[in-house]
Amino acid sequence: MRAALVQSNAGHDPAANLAPTRAAIAQAVERGAELVTTPEVTNIVSADPEDARGRLHGEGDDPTLAALRDDAARTGIWLHVGSLALRDEEGDGRLVNRGFLIGPDGAIAARYDKIHMFDVAIDATETYRESDRYRPGDRAVLARTPIGVLGLTICYDLRFPRLYRDLAQAGAEILLVPSAFSPATGPVHWEPLLRARAIETGCFVLAAAQTGRHVAPNGRERRTHGHSLAVSPWGEVLADAGTAPGVVLVDLDLDAVAAARRKVPSLGHDRDYEGP
Repeated sequence: MRAALVQSNAGHDPAANLAPTRAAIAQAVERGAELVTTPEVTNIVSADPEDARGRLHGEGDDPTLAALRDDAARTGIWLHVGSLALRDEEGDGRLVNRGFLIGPDGAIAARYDKIHMFDVAIDATETYRESDRYRPGDRAVLARTPIGVLGLTICYDLRFPRLYRDLAQAGAEILLVPSAFSPATGPVHWEPLLRARAIETGCFVLAAAQTGRHVAPNGRERRTHGHSLAVSPWGEVLADAGTAPGVVLVDLDLDAVAAARRKVPSLGHDRDYEGP
């Protein structure tokens, strides 16, 4: 099965971001991809929360989601929209950071709301309080499809290995980690964490990422690390997109999942323990 990872440099305007996303998906399909995955917040990356909120929609009337569902149906692919920032009319006023798996018929096969919120103070100039803007999810999501069993996660989830172990033990063969990873931590943490999740679970890991400088209307700037990665169940890096927007492709043989787990069957070796 051929998979494609779309690496994006989304800006503050969802309408402007849609065209390059669709073009990248079309390129991936032309090159034979059956599964295409896009980054976290495919529709908008902005350092201005109030401006961003005014540009967003609910799931039912979001133009990006509607267009990408049409693209999946027209091309007959499985399309993983890493996540969209959306208004949540039924919640507490915060947005949701929601990933979608869209089937070849254009129907939504699975939804996942990001569980772990990026509330960190990396240094004096880079602080994030994602939970102020987004309502966290509370449910792990597995999607059983003809092309494999997919576990849906988003970005900061990567630092919580129990989630990935639970997904693998429930049957996941491919773990999806769409991201907008910080360049402050990315050079040291990004690849080791992705490889660790693959090694621990015996899964393929596909991590499509945002990259570069993202400038908001008020001049505030956000940067992301790039380096969309595909990792084998044995922990080998199969593809690295570098720092430029674009598409990388990788061929996945799901027999490699079973082979890795036969060699190191740690998913079946859990033991109960007390403490600490």
